[in-house]
Amino acid sequence: MKIHEGIAVSAAPFVSFEFFPPKERSAWEDFFAVVRELKGARPLFASVTYGAGGFSQDATLEIAECLQHTVGIETMPHLTCVGATAEIITDFLKRLRALGITNVLALRGDAPKTPGFSWKDGEFRSALDLVRFIRSQAPDIAIGVAGYPAVHPDAATVAEGLDYMRQKIEAGADFIVTQLFFDYREYIEYVSRLHGLGVNVPVLPGVLPIQSLGSVRRILSMCGANIPGKLYLDLETAHEQGKTAAVREAGIAFAIRQCRALLENGAPGVHLYTLNRADMCLRIAGHSGLI
Repeated sequence: MKIHEGIAVSAAPFVSFEFFPPKERSAWEDFFAVVRELKGARPLFASVTYGAGGFSQDATLEIAECLQHTVGIETMPHLTCVGATAEIITDFLKRLRALGITNVLALRGDAPKTPGFSWKDGEFRSALDLVRFIRSQAPDIAIGVAGYPAVHPDAATVAEGLDYMRQKIEAGADFIVTQLFFDYREYIEYVSRLHGLGVNVPVLPGVLPIQSLGSVRRILSMCGANIPGKLYLDLETAHEQGKTAAVREAGIAFAIRQCRALLENGAPGVHLYTLNRADMCLRIAGHSGLI
């Protein structure tokens, strides 16, 4: 199934999940126990992250194969520009075909912390380059791309970020999965502005359940997302009181309210960043009407 086609025929709001490959092979048994538990939510698909510089490329593909054929969940591996060459990408696409996987998420990826690293030195400098190449080499594969409801960290203006998304769609991308955000109104405005540019592909909101104040701070520093002031104060108060569980519960409760608001305002479903945790995702999906 191509994901954008599955979204088009979905009769009800759906949930999808993002997983990351465990670093140690010894953790795979527990990882797949989580995956099988989350299969009970009947996800439309699952995405599998891809390590910078191809660090976890083999793990990504092996896990994607197991999800697709053993667990029975439609799968979308991530693919990034970091360290990529035409040969590497072509080989990756051939391996996808051999595994019967028909979806890929094309991303620039995070810059490695290597001294002197520059995107200009790479063969693929942006997600747009990657989309163009994938579409030219694999017209049969559905391409997802990342969208930013807030201003893209590298965009000078909102308009510049939106126009870049328009270019990715025109280059062959089929659907959009947003980066995390916390204000559902940003998603509504983002979709509306894309429609104004003639971009009418599915836009799936990405929701990250907050687990700790430290994780929020790291996220905000990395992706530039905005967080409602009241939520941050609630999290900070619970953190200062040493109530780790209270921080987590506040994060889950907020994610449930966020998902409900998104669905009430036209989102076709919700893409949950699972952090490889089943319990919180099942709670969020269940209380949001996604199961």
